[in-house]
Amino acid sequence: MTGAPWANIFALREIFRPSPGDLVSRPHPPHLTRREAQIMEILHRRRGATVEEIRAELPDAPGPSSVRKLLDIMIDRRLLGREYDGPRFVYFPVATPEDASRSALKQLVRTFFDNSPGSAAAALLGMDAEPISDEEYKRLSALLKRRREGGTR
Repeated sequence: MTGAPWANIFALREIFRPSPGDLVSRPHPPHLTRREAQIMEILHRRRGATVEEIRAELPDAPGPSSVRKLLDIMIDRRLLGREYDGPRFVYFPVATPEDASRSALKQLVRTFFDNSPGSAAAALLGMDAEPISDEEYKRLSALLKRRREGGTR
């Protein structure tokens, strides 16, 4: 080696994380294929997983090389990061759980409630037979009031 940078592939904990400067803020959440959405759900729930752990939870899972290729594509799209942990990589979502849940909720509202947050809220409130607490009622009332006045949060 003549001074060329190289990584020790046998390192115990070599980290491949995008640096904050590498992340480009996106005005809209990225479109995910069905399989990408399944992988993201697994990784958010587990907070990280290996290829085999992902495959164990995927319905009708493809082979390990297909899953690895899809994960590499998701890394290129800056959806995932990975850490080298011993003999394998551990993959994890780059987006915060809050951003991911907001994106998933927007897609759910768009798909099932004709892009109507009010219809989605009514469906959520109608799911539970128990009445909401006074504290929850006050919180929801304040959110509705703020939204009506033009605020987003």
